[in-house]
Amino acid sequence: MHRIDDEQRRIRLGRRHLLAPSSRVASAVAVADAVVALHATDAATVHLSVCARMAAPTVGAVEKTLYDDVSLVRLLSMRNTLFAVSTDVAPAVDASCARPVAAKERRKLVAHLREEVNGLDENWLAETERQTLAELSARGHATGSELSAAVPALRTKITIFPGSKQEAVQGVATRVIRVLAADGRIRRDRPRGSWTSSQFRWTTAEPWPASDPSEARADLARRWLLAYGPATEADLKWWTGWGIRETRAALSSVGAEEVALDNGAVGWVSPGDLATEPAPEPWAALLPGLDPSGMGWTDRGFHLPAEHRAALFDRAGNIGPTVWWNGTIVGGWAQRADGELRWRLLSDLGRDASNLIEAEASRLSAWMGAARITPRFRTPLERELAA
Repeated sequence: MHRIDDEQRRIRLGRRHLLAPSSRVASAVAVADAVVALHATDAATVHLSVCARMAAPTVGAVEKTLYDDVSLVRLLSMRNTLFAVSTDVAPAVDASCARPVAAKERRKLVAHLREEVNGLDENWLAETERQTLAELSARGHATGSELSAAVPALRTKITIFPGSKQEAVQGVATRVIRVLAADGRIRRDRPRGSWTSSQFRWTTAEPWPASDPSEARADLARRWLLAYGPATEADLKWWTGWGIRETRAALSSVGAEEVALDNGAVGWVSPGDLATEPAPEPWAALLPGLDPSGMGWTDRGFHLPAEHRAALFDRAGNIGPTVWWNGTIVGGWAQRADGELRWRLLSDLGRDASNLIEAEASRLSAWMGAARITPRFRTPLERELAA
């Protein structure tokens, strides 16, 4: 069996994820396609991930693709997580991952309504959705609060997290809007504040055309293998949230080839993707929490020293802001309240590496300007550096 060692995997990561300076691109869409999907749970992550890979990073370039061209769209999809993908990739993500998530979200909400408020069912939900869409269409765009004020049904109260420490009573608006967005009938428009804000306005949208889920899974698997291969069956299953049967069928459909990995596992690559790639120039990167390069595999041993994990991940398995050197995670970074960007190495790399990392930190600070970044999922090292 052909072997692809860890060093070659790190070389591929640097080149295919556009992290080596010579690989950087001009387009936010090209960045998204290179990594298949950008984590969008934290609003700032999309901008930070894209700009780390752009030759001339600007906030405006990312906003243009999200809100003017709408060539990047946010979908609740893999692992019931919000991602931003290009309109070329969106149909495959929608059919293979987002549709099952949307159906589950709708079932959960209907069950909650029936249990919580007597007489509320899918018919009540359908009418509330109709009223909400009509109001949003008339306005053009609106916040959740504005929609709730205009549509009385959205002010219906339900209990969330019943029986837990987080139990609270809130209006049903958040849940209804989430279901509408999951169905692709509304999308996030510009935020109320800056690009770091997660308080979005909403606007109407057209759902993606229905397509065959198995074909969509094969399409997504092919794209993912080109970006993340070699990778294991478990990696693809975890990243997509598919079952093992769907994962194996997708790998078979694309004709994925087996390779041996340094950890003794069997990896998979796209057909014919076996050639050894030359190492790029030495490179450094400061990537945000939830960046695709840190969250692309369930087994990150080839680029993450085990002793660094506790400092860089939260308890739920979310990665924080990281410092990279030639395909390996070597430290973390954070921004203080006064805007100072601080970073710390967890490995001894020498002066040349430190100089390149410092140059990347300066590049990041320059395009961020006056923005302040606090990750949604905070990690031990990020909290320490931000203090």
